[in-house]
Amino acid sequence: MFYSKLKTIFLSVAVIILAGSMIAFPKESFEASLRGLTMWWEIVFPSLLPFFIVSEMLIGFGVVKFIGVLLEPLMRPLFRVPGVGGFVWAMGMASGFPAGAKLSARLRQEGQLTQIEAERLASFTNSSNPLFIFGAVAVGFFHNPQLGVILALAHYLGNICVGLMMRFYGNETPDRKKGKDNKFILKSAFSALHQTRIKDKRPIGKLLGDAVNSSIQTLLMVGGFIILFSVINKLLFHLHITAALARGFDVLFSNLSLPDMLSIPFISGLFEITLGSDLTSRVGDATLLQQAIVTSFILGFSGFSVQAQVASILAQTDIRFKPFFFARIAQGLFASFFALLLWKPIYVRFYQTGEPSNAIPVNLFDQGTWPQIYFHKLTEAGPLITIISLMIYVLLLYNRLRKSY
Repeated sequence: MFYSKLKTIFLSVAVIILAGSMIAFPKESFEASLRGLTMWWEIVFPSLLPFFIVSEMLIGFGVVKFIGVLLEPLMRPLFRVPGVGGFVWAMGMASGFPAGAKLSARLRQEGQLTQIEAERLASFTNSSNPLFIFGAVAVGFFHNPQLGVILALAHYLGNICVGLMMRFYGNETPDRKKGKDNKFILKSAFSALHQTRIKDKRPIGKLLGDAVNSSIQTLLMVGGFIILFSVINKLLFHLHITAALARGFDVLFSNLSLPDMLSIPFISGLFEITLGSDLTSRVGDATLLQQAIVTSFILGFSGFSVQAQVASILAQTDIRFKPFFFARIAQGLFASFFALLLWKPIYVRFYQTGEPSNAIPVNLFDQGTWPQIYFHKLTEAGPLITIISLMIYVLLLYNRLRKSY
């Protein structure tokens, strides 16, 4: 009872401070809100929407169940999750946050995962997508496409380690495929595909409409969190709270032989990965290796902004958020370790040149790399895709409401 009252007081005071800060810093709040909206408008919405819609349709048509049966012999021994986890893992890596959580929650609602299996799966299937790592971070912030190789390897190897670690989480789950002959696994997969499609009695048009509706609703929620945490991060900086928290990490950074100047970008990255990665790339006193280590932790931890998105999605089911949170800390540590471990054998050996570590390679932007080109095209076409998608969503919602009356 006392804890509940204390929590109520804390949350009330925090919201009052946030509201007062927005009144005290209206210009800064507006600029931060606009920055978050631009990120969602140009990048997040158009890049995630196709993956979300296709995922919903694949689940409805039974393709995910088909893939799950095929991947059962791989996913069950390694991660102690059903084979459908392989689909969630692949889609999570391809599309980025918070696709892994959304698909894990969706499969839990479908009854294809137990609660413990869903918590395991959500813990290691949420990751940054390659476009963000190469296009936004490596090229956009560090102006160094080769650095994206180290960041991506460290990030995805960290994902695998988290998955292997989380296999020991929770009680033993029954092996649903025990006794099945692997010679007939393809037949079982096709049978599962057909049965799943038959059970879902929705016509194709209704299935597509539901997929669009569900996906856009999720992305609207994601956009709200991005804007909110962009404002919170900016206000924390102007209230000098970020600097106060950073001083607490100075001792830790000194013991790890990291410059104190990285502490403020690190704290910013704990709240929002884009701002934290950008600020880390601007610290001139740090070596590129030190920047890569901090950035790898920020990408692995995901930031409270992404974690809030995931918490909102998981709250629709009985999947608990706590395992996901501790898995994010573990992935941040794993990713930082792999960035350090792979630096000499990969980056120094194959990519490092005689130019300064933070210098922009000659003709980089004239020649153009595929992440930069794709990222640039996405920012150009993103707003148009967002507008068209929102118009379709409004029409579908209007049609649904009209039929309900």
